[in-house]
Amino acid sequence: MESREPALRGVRERTADTLERLAAERDVWVSTAHPEHGPHQVPLWFAWDGRAVWVCTGADSATVRNLRKEPRVRLALPDTFDVVLLQGEAECFTAQEVPGDAADGFADKFGWDPRRAEKPYVYVRVVPRTVRAWRGEAELRGRVVVRGGVWTR
Repeated sequence: MESREPALRGVRERTADTLERLAAERDVWVSTAHPEHGPHQVPLWFAWDGRAVWVCTGADSATVRNLRKEPRVRLALPDTFDVVLLQGEAECFTAQEVPGDAADGFADKFGWDPRRAEKPYVYVRVVPRTVRAWRGEAELRGRVVVRGGVWTR
């Protein structure tokens, strides 16, 4: 079987592909770190609102505990061939504090509304400061599609 390198994409195409995946994908790996206990990584459902990633997890989860102490976070879409890595700072919102449009968007996407769950959940918003996207080694150069919170086009 012959292995072929994928076609090299320009920044515009990478950015468009990344935005399309953020709108369509369901899962994201969330990596946090506790100052004393080290790294923690977990897959969570997410919703993209056009500007930020929203995840929701139990209020007593290690993810929430870590983010309250160290808000810097890295997110990764689950495809190792079509890599998308996001970095930013997390903001936590209780079900009472979360903006209605964000919570409604999450509930619409998944058919489940954490605001109505028996146990308390926390919504986490991450506005990407940096996004890297690449397919294969040929695209490593120029992989940054968001720098300083600004999308390159």
